[in-house]
Amino acid sequence: MGAHLHAREVTRTPVQTAAFVVGLVFLVVGILGFIPGITTNYGSMTFAGHHSGSLLFNLFQVSVLHNIVHLVFGFAGVTMARSYGAAANYLVWGGVIYLLLWIYGLFVAGPNTANFVPVNTADNWLHFLLGIVMIALGVGLSRRRAGIRKGTFPI
Repeated sequence: MGAHLHAREVTRTPVQTAAFVVGLVFLVVGILGFIPGITTNYGSMTFAGHHSGSLLFNLFQVSVLHNIVHLVFGFAGVTMARSYGAAANYLVWGGVIYLLLWIYGLFVAGPNTANFVPVNTADNWLHFLLGIVMIALGVGLSRRRAGIRKGTFPI
C-alpha cells in the first residue's frame, strides 16, 4: 500500500480561523524580519536592545529577539487555533499582551536601555492596533458560534 496523507475533518469556528490567520501573519512577519532587503539596515541588526538599526519594511524597528517573539507568537496562534477555547484565549489575551506592549513602548521607545525588544513609534501604534483588533476578533467571534463551517484542518 502507498503512503496516504491524512487530514481529519473538523468543525472549524470563525474564532479558530481568525487565530490561525493571525498566527500565520505573525509567522510570516517573523520570517520577513530575517530577510535582507525586506528588512533594511540588515547589517546593523542586534540580538536585542535599542541599538538595532534594522527596520522591517523600512518602518518597524526589529532585532533578532523581536523577530523570534513574532515567530513564537505565530506558532502559538497556529497551534491554539486547533481548539475553540484556546483560539479565543489566544486572540483576547494576545490582544491584551499587545496593548501592554503598546503602553510599554510609549515609555521606552528610542534610545532607552529598557527598550530591549526594541520598539519605535511605528511599532507602538501597530501594537495598539493589533491589540484592539485581536481582542475584538476574540470577543466578537467567540460569541458567534453559529457560523461554524466544515473543512479539513491539517493535523
